[in-house]
Amino acid sequence: MADPRTSIISERLKGISRIIVVSSGKGGVGKSLVATTLALSLVKRGCKVGLFDLDFTSPSTHLILGVGDVQPTEEKGLIPPVVEGLEYMSLVYYSGNQAAPMRGVETSNALIELLAVTLWGDLDYLIIDSPPGIGDAMLDLVRLVPRIEFLIVTTSSQLAFETVKKQVRLLQELKIPVVGIVENMKLPKTNNVQPPTEAMGLTFLGEIPYDPNVEPAIGDAEKLFSTELAKKVQQITQTV
Repeated sequence: MADPRTSIISERLKGISRIIVVSSGKGGVGKSLVATTLALSLVKRGCKVGLFDLDFTSPSTHLILGVGDVQPTEEKGLIPPVVEGLEYMSLVYYSGNQAAPMRGVETSNALIELLAVTLWGDLDYLIIDSPPGIGDAMLDLVRLVPRIEFLIVTTSSQLAFETVKKQVRLLQELKIPVVGIVENMKLPKTNNVQPPTEAMGLTFLGEIPYDPNVEPAIGDAEKLFSTELAKKVQQITQTV
């Protein structure tokens, strides 16, 4: 029997012009930082933006933004709070700061519930921070979310990019648009990402050097926006 909540999801998302999932082949590549900074950069451009943290492995955008105690309000669904100009929703509102050890049908159930109950209204962009890799959550997002696009974050590591290539092949087989690939924590004298990205027919969105000022800026959006990472992401934002 079909889950009745899935029929509500399209209605919940119908007022959103673009839905971009920020994804990665592996964890630890700075995906959540790029997703958060991308969302903030779009706000700076005057766009109406939502940020949806669906990283079941370890949601962290609330820490990056310094969300504090703000909570969604309930009115025939959940209305996201506004944080730093963003409409913000996260898995942590359900799981707290505890681990959420879910798999298979449990992950799908939680994802469907979050998509079905969140009231976004009209947005120019919804940025979704997804779990790394090719798993149930990514496949469910592809299945459930209309007009979905992917932006993929990798590092200069050949190992990291190898998983990206597998992810890209799957998305291309499913005919899911890929906005492009961002190379984060760029290593000097390496060129492991741009040529193969372009060989796959994808857009290389840019490179972000390792920035030691990012860690002290965690929890302070204004300080984060003064980092080299944020400056590079703002340049990338112009092409998204």
